[in-house]
Amino acid sequence: MLPKFYQHLLALAFAVNKINQDPTILSNVTLGFQIYDSHFDSRMTYRITLDLLFKSQAFFPNYKCDPHIKHIALIGGISPDISSYVADILSLYKIPQLTYGSFPMQRNNMGETSSFYHTVSNEGHQYTGIIYLLKHFGWIWVGLLAGDDKSGECFLKKMESLFLQNKICSAFVQRMPIDSRFPELDELNTISANTKEFYSDVKVNVLVVYGETLIIMWLSTALFFAAVNYTEKVWIMTGQIDFASTVISRDWKYEIFQGALIFAIHSTEHEEFQVYLQNIKPAKAHLDDFFKEFWAQAFGCSVPDPKDLTEAHNFCTGTESLRDLPGILFEMVMTGHSYSIYNAVFAVAHALHNLDLSRPKNKAVRMTRYLEEINPWQLHHFLQTLSFNNTNGETVSFNKNKEMGSGFDIINMLIFSNNSFHKVKVGRMETKDFQGKKFIIEDDKIKWHGNIHPLSLCNPYCQPGYEKKKKEGNKFCCYDCVQCPEGKISNERDTEDCFKCPSDQYPNQEQDECFPKIVVFLSYEEPLGITLVTSAIFFFSVTILVLKIFHQYKDSPIVKANNRDLTYALLICLLLCFLSSFLFIGKPGVMTCFLRQPAFGIIFSLAVSCVLAKTITVVVAFMATKPGSRMRKWMGKRLTCFMVLSSSSIPVGMCALWLTISPPFPNLDTDTLTTEIVAECKEGSVAMFYLVLGYMGLLSIISFSVAFLARKLPDNFNEAKFITFSMLVFTSVWLSFVPTYLSTNGKYMVAVEIFSILASSAGLLGCIFFPKCFIIVLRPELNNKDHLMRRKQIGKKP
Repeated sequence: MLPKFYQHLLALAFAVNKINQDPTILSNVTLGFQIYDSHFDSRMTYRITLDLLFKSQAFFPNYKCDPHIKHIALIGGISPDISSYVADILSLYKIPQLTYGSFPMQRNNMGETSSFYHTVSNEGHQYTGIIYLLKHFGWIWVGLLAGDDKSGECFLKKMESLFLQNKICSAFVQRMPIDSRFPELDELNTISANTKEFYSDVKVNVLVVYGETLIIMWLSTALFFAAVNYTEKVWIMTGQIDFASTVISRDWKYEIFQGALIFAIHSTEHEEFQVYLQNIKPAKAHLDDFFKEFWAQAFGCSVPDPKDLTEAHNFCTGTESLRDLPGILFEMVMTGHSYSIYNAVFAVAHALHNLDLSRPKNKAVRMTRYLEEINPWQLHHFLQTLSFNNTNGETVSFNKNKEMGSGFDIINMLIFSNNSFHKVKVGRMETKDFQGKKFIIEDDKIKWHGNIHPLSLCNPYCQPGYEKKKKEGNKFCCYDCVQCPEGKISNERDTEDCFKCPSDQYPNQEQDECFPKIVVFLSYEEPLGITLVTSAIFFFSVTILVLKIFHQYKDSPIVKANNRDLTYALLICLLLCFLSSFLFIGKPGVMTCFLRQPAFGIIFSLAVSCVLAKTITVVVAFMATKPGSRMRKWMGKRLTCFMVLSSSSIPVGMCALWLTISPPFPNLDTDTLTTEIVAECKEGSVAMFYLVLGYMGLLSIISFSVAFLARKLPDNFNEAKFITFSMLVFTSVWLSFVPTYLSTNGKYMVAVEIFSILASSAGLLGCIFFPKCFIIVLRPELNNKDHLMRRKQIGKKP
């Protein structure tokens, strides 16, 4: 037996003594116990189990040679294999068996038998805890070490599956022997060489170790003989493992395991137990074989035995104390295994007590005699329904799977040069949610090897702005880092794939952050907007001035000769054209978008209709002067009104239909520009927009064609020529507008349309009205009837 495990025996004795001294439980009954050592051997386990049951040298099953010993329950063993060997026999006789070592997930079916109880949690919670721990610290390139047995094989299969699910990779898998014998030299050299190889891998700084205490002894032996240099590696160990040593390896240095994180079986401090341990002396202890072997191994001396008359050397002095032993040999703090044994003893005692309380009250039988008559199987019901608080105030009970389910403590090992150590509880792995969490870890309490939080990666993290690219032929944890494609970002390290920013944001130059896009539109405050507004106001003012001049000189020959009413209508249309440009400036709203394009289309169509009417009036007037012409009846206001109303009613109908079926609406364009959001007006129906624009172009072409044909007709003040020039400017502007409009975007698209509105309107204003204003204001001598008649006569000469 390893010296470290002697605490398990002392915990058993301590618990039995406390129960025997407690008058509130099993009064007048003294509990006893027997201890057997399995020697980590399956055949020995079967033998001692039969010995325990039948006490016969020949081992005759079902034949009890010692009727005075009543075995009511069995506690053991420390390993899953030992427990299952014992359960193979005890389950046949329904004797309760309480195991104090954790058990693998695949062994959970042992709890289905009526005699098997677990005082610790299922091992599966440790697996989950290991994954939580690795992910918490970002360790994804991990080494796995396990015992060379079925439990180790099952552990590796389960962990590989969990690793794959959680994007963690095993850098290597190492199987370690679990024999209790000391290895042969050749075997030791092979194990040491393999151990040195994986331990020397600088990328693997986290090693997960699964097995029993023997695996640590083998591992420490291999590391010692391999003479490896200490490096900052983190050892993660499961609850079955305990730091223990034999006499041979007691002087080896265990500092290589400094900072190890262990999923230990739950335990609490027990001051009475520590006092009990401090009082253990050879003179006070019962000199059983276990004690003598333990004391001899721990202190390197022989315990004097009055019954043994043989001479011995190096007797123990009696001043030795368990407190002086290093932690690898003995611990003064109750370990998780000892705490489980302590709870198991009390569970059996409380079950017996409840069994006694259940007997009929009118049956006058002494309790001791009653207990002697019961069978072990009668205890099962009371174990399954058990619930009490132990001396530390913790609730002890079994769930439906016959597990206590106390979870696992996460222990940080602080190992000193003299092989003593201090265990610091830094977290918990609960079997069920505790305050909304199963996994609890306190980073600030952890003492790392070298005081540095290590990394365990196949390659450095990919920084923000980069994404992973798998290396061919390697595990997925090994990858290259490549910069994100244009237009995408990654804002966390180790991003699998870069992603696009939301539509209202754009990536920065480093491609690791998204910045909000600025909403842009043609505003009144910016230089371009100010320029266009100023131009619109200027031309509007000029138009007002022209209208005022024409109104002031309305009775002059030049105004009368140019169809005064039609001239007023055209000037008012031009005023509205200049004003309509203000609908395109500023942030688009529902109303401005609704009115913008329809107003533009109707007003401009009306203006071009007026120009067309003026042109046709000139032609009709010339034709009416011919003798016998029937065109005289078309002269007058009826023709102009008909032309204007008929030409402008068509775009009015188009716009009414447009606004009914698919009206324009405000929109935020997040796709066109990289760093800006364009506040714009969507036409709703693009077809209707270009239909209105096309109709306006058709009117202007007709007007230009008629004016061009009539340019040489005798006319007052060359009206047809001026209209020809104005429509040439108008048509040129809007023909160049279409490709320019389609090739721009954002606020510049709006600016192009405003410029076209102002330029075409100014062209009409300048070409048609500037020559007349020049005569009215600067050459009034030409604005008379005689001059008008001379022009007509000159025009009639061949």
